Amino acid sequence: MKRELLASRKEEFGILLDPRTKLAVLITIAVFILGGSFESVMQYYMILLAAIPLLLLLVSRKWKGSILYILIFGGSLCLEMFGLSRLSGAVNFIAVAVVGLLLRFAPGIVMGYFVVTTTTVSEFIASMEKLHLPRHITIPMSVMFRFFPTVAEEWNAIGDAMKMRGIRPGGGKAGAILEYRLVPMMICSVKIGEELSAAALTRGLGGPVKRTNICRIGFGFQDVCLLLICAGAYAAQIYVMLK
Repeated sequence: MKRELLASRKEEFGILLDPRTKLAVLITIAVFILGGSFESVMQYYMILLAAIPLLLLLVSRKWKGSILYILIFGGSLCLEMFGLSRLSGAVNFIAVAVVGLLLRFAPGIVMGYFVVTTTTVSEFIASMEKLHLPRHITIPMSVMFRFFPTVAEEWNAIGDAMKMRGIRPGGGKAGAILEYRLVPMMICSVKIGEELSAAALTRGLGGPVKRTNICRIGFGFQDVCLLLICAGAYAAQIYVMLK
């Protein structure tokens, strides 16, 4: 696939991280930025955690994603610090809601994007086996991560077919867009799910014998640094709670 997530080919550049480290960072960001509180020392830790996805994108040369993340998160942070106090009424209410959502969700979404675009299927399965997770969790997750990019490709293909037939918003057939997009998409989604499940079983993911894996995963210096940052976030939160 051209734009698949969790691809079978590894990129030759970027920082090399163990998949378990990526998942640990993703969970930490989700716990503290999405559901945490910006109080005391934790407000500085939030900024540190939010900077990790940007650093990883820059090292991996994902320039488009880096610029988009800077604009969304940086712009929202600047607006919260300097702009919200100057607004009033309904505009202030809407701005607070939008800025709060962007600040909370953007780091986790970007980190998730980094995880699924820099982790191969073999690495993902090997890391899940290292964590001793049961197969009825590993196999559905592997199929799920391959399902969404395939659906995205089908969505783009349906859009191209609509353009060829002159069906576009404002082109006189806007009412048919709902039918021409959703009906084929529903049929394709069912078919894609069945094909990916069959492909996973064909590769032996559901077999009774333990699978071998040629990819090598392990913790390095960069993994230790990120894991220490994650551990520091939990320690700081405990300190704030006890204080």
